[in-house]
Amino acid sequence: MLRVGLTGGIGSGKSVVAARLAGHGAVLVDSDVIAREVVAPGTEGLRAVLDAFGDRVLGPDGGLDRPALAAVVFDDPAARARLNGIIHPRVRERAAALITAAPAEAIVVNDVPLLVEVGLAPTYHLVLVVAASRDTRVARLVRDRGMPPADAAARIAAQADDARRAAAADVLLRNDGELAELYAAVDGLWRDRLVPYESNLRHRRVAPAAPSRQVPADPSWPEQYARIAARIGHAAGPAALRIDHVGSTAVPGLAAKDVLDIQLTVADLADADRLAEPLAAAGFPRRPGDWWDNPRDGGVDAWPKRLHGSADPGRPVNLHLRATGTPGWRFALLMRDHLRADPERRDRYAQLKRRLAASGDPQRYAETKEPWFDEEHVAAERWAAATGWRP
Repeated sequence: MLRVGLTGGIGSGKSVVAARLAGHGAVLVDSDVIAREVVAPGTEGLRAVLDAFGDRVLGPDGGLDRPALAAVVFDDPAARARLNGIIHPRVRERAAALITAAPAEAIVVNDVPLLVEVGLAPTYHLVLVVAASRDTRVARLVRDRGMPPADAAARIAAQADDARRAAAADVLLRNDGELAELYAAVDGLWRDRLVPYESNLRHRRVAPAAPSRQVPADPSWPEQYARIAARIGHAAGPAALRIDHVGSTAVPGLAAKDVLDIQLTVADLADADRLAEPLAAAGFPRRPGDWWDNPRDGGVDAWPKRLHGSADPGRPVNLHLRATGTPGWRFALLMRDHLRADPERRDRYAQLKRRLAASGDPQRYAETKEPWFDEEHVAAERWAAATGWRP
């Protein structure tokens, strides 16, 4: 199944997006609803809250007096942490059970208000963030929930800021306009990304490559890499000795195809093979066949590796699994760092890529770059010796 984490600040319209996705057929797991269920009358969760905060947070009907509890914890970080320690584990346990019970082909949308704050982003295949300006959100809270403006502003300020949520977002939906615009964006996301992503994931299939072309350097590539690397690290666990952004998108200012090259370092290729299924389940299936890097050291033997791709049609990835200390592993890091340190060399590489890309022949593009890589290997090793570079 495809697991989508949905979040957004209070008043952003997150619930509207959740309902629209559910209307398309998504299995909705709403953490706000679960948070109420785990402290319902007669539950162990409610008893734990009363033990921590006393009968002052108990309503006359025997249920939790939420306004009273909010008044206790809102301005008291220690009290809020104590409450979170009671609620969050129970919510996570119940949400996990509901997700596990969903059909194998489901697209599960887990609506989690504090997804970013509690560090859950790497556990999902995709994180969807709904965002709106502070003024828009305050106006909605005043209109729809009857909050005084000062209270609405305080509630917004108590949550993660917009920049932090945006950094966690694989998809960021702006919701400052008309409802029809938001619906159109959600509908397109469902049709063009979530449905094919789920199918690719279930069949352990790399998303078909769209026609690629050189694009100007995107300053968001490092941020996109960080999200993907966290997901890979979560799936690989201790077998991931390190994860690095390599290739052209890792070099600031270098035009490149919009494909993230990521190197996952393992102890040996037997470890790489053991990671094939965990990575595929996380959205990075192994590409079939044997893969290697061409030797640059005068040897005749290829430099073997394992190559995975992305099941997500919206984020192409080449995931290279290489054994630590091997020539291919070293060269991936050395070339990246050399081009970062030598803008003139970087620009010469960019000119070559532009010239070859203009031919429109992908096979010729790949083959013609090989002599440049041989030359770069020599130049980069000289630079490493002169600077004392270490991977």
